[in-house]
Amino acid sequence: MTQPLAASSGPMSSRPRGRRRGVLFVLLISIITLGIYTIYWAYKTGAEIEEYSGAGLGGVLWLVIWIVLNPVMWFVAPSEVGKLYSRAGQHPPVTGITGLWLLLPLIGWIIWVAKVQGALNRFWIQAGPAA
Repeated sequence: MTQPLAASSGPMSSRPRGRRRGVLFVLLISIITLGIYTIYWAYKTGAEIEEYSGAGLGGVLWLVIWIVLNPVMWFVAPSEVGKLYSRAGQHPPVTGITGLWLLLPLIGWIIWVAKVQGALNRFWIQAGPAA
């Protein structure tokens, strides 16, 4: 069982938390849109992390890296999600190493999305109600 976020009573609690997105939703919409949704996902996820924590690359940089140097984001995205947990005093469920899953054809992408989006969803739930 996870502990409530240590930062939930501090200055981070006044920041708006990000939007939870269902793992199956992300997978299916990404497939239906032939990957276009992943561009939107990268921008919004980066922006939400930066807006909540005041740290991170931010939406625009996530978007640029996602489009120009996509394999770099395989490692950066889970790393940034893991840092949310670290800043809150919790053990990160994902790290940059999580990006190695994408080296496995197809199933690796499914596992990567499940791990990264799942960890992000759990973080937003623990962070409390949306501001």
